[in-house]
Amino acid sequence: MGSIFLIRHGQASFGADDYDVLSPVGVRQAEVLGEHLEQLGIAFDRCVSGSLRRQQHTANAALQRMSQAPTLDIDDAFNEFDADAVIRTLLPDLLPEEEPEALHILRNGAQSRAEFQRLFAKLIGRWISGEHDKPGLQSWQAYVEQVEGGLRRILEQATSKQNIAVFTSGGTITALLRLLTGVPAAKAFELNWQIVNTSLSQLKFRGSEVSLASFNSHVHLQLLKAPELITYR
Repeated sequence: MGSIFLIRHGQASFGADDYDVLSPVGVRQAEVLGEHLEQLGIAFDRCVSGSLRRQQHTANAALQRMSQAPTLDIDDAFNEFDADAVIRTLLPDLLPEEEPEALHILRNGAQSRAEFQRLFAKLIGRWISGEHDKPGLQSWQAYVEQVEGGLRRILEQATSKQNIAVFTSGGTITALLRLLTGVPAAKAFELNWQIVNTSLSQLKFRGSEVSLASFNSHVHLQLLKAPELITYR
């Protein structure tokens, strides 16, 4: 059987003007991942990344710490869903009665992370329900189909016993959990909030058959006994 390693990007720059940039912690997380994979003797036959900078930067930082690494292929099917668009499109329905402080919470997300997370989870719940689809906003179902297409392309090009790395994001991994296990979307997103930056989730495949072998492994960070390296955003 072959293996697909789903790798969430390193910590991005939450609260900064440009989120799609790895923080110094995110860079270090990626380097530690590459060093750990090298020590384990894991070599990749193919590496794929979404087109977001934080995904590609994570891939490059990790692969530079490995003695053998193939060229990085880009497939934007593995991009994160557009969280800004979800917020921008669905938030007005919560204003002003249901969430009167929502705009203040969003503007100060870096300082009020718990409140930001609560509000974001509420908006995500509305998005994945399919009951609040809006023109111009990609639906949850369409996003799942996008990710499924990316997985299908990998399987069509793969040969048996290959190790394939996919550098991606939490939403993508959540969509694949939904596809492969049948868990309801709401439950899948409860797991999403627990996905650690640069964690590994392993899929095993034979032909077009795929199963989840492990989820959210971050032993490479735990071994360092450096809690500041275990992050979720």
